[in-house]
Amino acid sequence: MKKLACIPILFFSINFPIYSSIDLNKRFMAPLQKKSDVISLQKDTLKLKGKAVPTLVKVMKSADYPDKSRWVATFLLGKIMGKKSSPYISKYLDHPNWVMRLAGLKTLLALKEVGFNKGYEKALSDNSLLVRSQALDNIVKLNIQKSAPSVWAMLYDKKNYHQSKELKKKKRTHLIKKVVRAVGDLKFEKAKAPLLSMIQKKKYEDIFNEMDYSLARILGKKSPKGSMKKKRMFWSKVGLSQKTI
Repeated sequence: MKKLACIPILFFSINFPIYSSIDLNKRFMAPLQKKSDVISLQKDTLKLKGKAVPTLVKVMKSADYPDKSRWVATFLLGKIMGKKSSPYISKYLDHPNWVMRLAGLKTLLALKEVGFNKGYEKALSDNSLLVRSQALDNIVKLNIQKSAPSVWAMLYDKKNYHQSKELKKKKRTHLIKKVVRAVGDLKFEKAKAPLLSMIQKKKYEDIFNEMDYSLARILGKKSPKGSMKKKRMFWSKVGLSQKTI
């Protein structure tokens, strides 16, 4: 009977291996070439729970590890520690590596952290377009309305425009469209008058739909279906009524 009692224990140890911190360290050092590699690493790390934290912090801090591994480590730290990890992860919003800044923003968004709005606002003027875009997503998805003025300021940031050789002038990047929609989602009242003026001008036709959307969100009025001309007439009347109030 004693020999039979050992069988379940042996079976358990075979099917559920326990990884040491050294093993986990090696796993993060190896290139994550396939999606299955990432999924496997995530599953094995989450099994360790709190025991994995020192290794995750080590990976995040060191440039010796591949960027993808550091990215995964950041998410897993947030997954294991929850909001307790937020103050530490928020420090990575100022990291020299844009990948880590982006990973920090995405992880804080996943944790639904609204208290780091100053960090998000600073990231709106980051040198990386991807980081700026993610910071904007954080503010909009977490509905941080007090950050709306910083979002509006993105319209005047030269980094959000690129030089057109053909037209010999600056052109709006796709991020500008996101910014215009964002001020509507954030119900930024101070954008109302400028948008009512801009929507009447031909030079802003490339962001017409976004302005139409934002004005509807801010004013609680929806323009009629139809042509751009018809919509412009509607917003012109709305603008006149706003001036008389």
